[in-house]
Amino acid sequence: MASLISSLSSTISRLTLLRKPSLHFPVKTLRKFEVDRKRRGPISPFLHVSTNYDFAHFSSCPKAKSMNALGQDEELVVLGIETSCDDTAAAVVRSNGEILSQVVSSQADLLVRYGGVAPKMAEEAHSLVIDQVVQEALDKAKVTEEDLSAVAVTIGPGLSLCLRVGVRKARKVAGTYALPIVGVHHMEAHALVARLVERELQFPFIALLISGHNLLILARDVGHYIQLGTTIDDAIGEAYDKTAKWLGLDMRKSGGPAVEELAREGDENFVKFKVPMKQHKDCNFSYAGLKTQVRLAIESKNIDASIPIASASSEDRRARADIAASFQRVAVLHLEEKCERAVEWAMKMEPSIKHLVVSGGVASNQYVRSRLNKIVEKHALQLVCPPPSLCTDNGVMIAWTGIEHFQMGRYDPPPPACEPEDAMLDLRPRWPLGEEYAEGKSEARSLKTARVHPSLTSLIQASTQKTS
Repeated sequence: MASLISSLSSTISRLTLLRKPSLHFPVKTLRKFEVDRKRRGPISPFLHVSTNYDFAHFSSCPKAKSMNALGQDEELVVLGIETSCDDTAAAVVRSNGEILSQVVSSQADLLVRYGGVAPKMAEEAHSLVIDQVVQEALDKAKVTEEDLSAVAVTIGPGLSLCLRVGVRKARKVAGTYALPIVGVHHMEAHALVARLVERELQFPFIALLISGHNLLILARDVGHYIQLGTTIDDAIGEAYDKTAKWLGLDMRKSGGPAVEELAREGDENFVKFKVPMKQHKDCNFSYAGLKTQVRLAIESKNIDASIPIASASSEDRRARADIAASFQRVAVLHLEEKCERAVEWAMKMEPSIKHLVVSGGVASNQYVRSRLNKIVEKHALQLVCPPPSLCTDNGVMIAWTGIEHFQMGRYDPPPPACEPEDAMLDLRPRWPLGEEYAEGKSEARSLKTARVHPSLTSLIQASTQKTS
């Protein structure tokens, strides 16, 4: 455990202890929340929290009156917290798009040790560093909790054990400092962070989200998405990680970059892997079969993954490089084919579409970007890819998505200041983003069992109908 603490702490600087909470709450935020709630109607239910809060006693505070007099267009400052999988991240972002800070504590050493994400170990790793990561984000931004307008946090999809760490921390900060809280959909955040990077990006647009989960969506507005395609078993990120592990690559870079680097040395036509789901005329993804093909190819070449690539003979290295290149060609070709069909479907529904957003961890892969660029050129679209630091899981995308929803009146009031440790939390490990497009519906069993929660889009639409 000592070595674990050491490895996790090495990625962040020495930090001071959390400040004691101030008695001066950010009443400007509370007053803004109450005025907005009355003006816009009931909020959408992101988290299960009590809404029986009495704001009247704040109205007599001189500070509240002076801040409320500033009006409703005051710039927001939001803390974003992300712990959906294997990185602990926090960031502070302004509503004008300025990133005040961004902090990420990686679990790369754990990925190497366990050959992938081990949920219980990941949870413990998050718990060890979450306080430090959040404090460093505030320190780097040169703000205190009193300067914040709200807290945004990932509530799904993801690993429930990991999500719980971030949600508890967010609710503790929000409760202590009387801050509204926004529950964020992880995949929506990957899509909307492109609007921070490209301020001219307007709805509607198409988004290909490629990380631990593959998703093709038509984005019509904040919180309004049509699902064109999704993952029915393994995502491309999982396929990259497993391929890297079986080839004996350095997993500290994660599987995607490691495979891409080695693939540059290989012949992409050396192994004739079959492209997944060629017979299916939908936009869904499947990488389980390709993973099996890769594993069998590696076994046929007698490649020993216990021998690191750095120690492999030249002949062995070439064989690994050929497999890496062949895998990458087919894995990305699968993306291309599904993305091409999704663009055609989306443009039938929304002919005004001008952009294809590609985001998520695998979006930082230059080979992926170069191949998808051919699709956007064919359809006269523009390709929008956030920089690598905003493609992988990060707090900036959570804070920015929180801002987007907050500005539309979608947030919850502050949690109780002294919430019990065993309080029931609304965690959504399996949470669809949008409703399925009719032509893209799949009868795959995995898709049926995955719909544990109603989609984000359906929840928001239901809330809107109640208030209309």
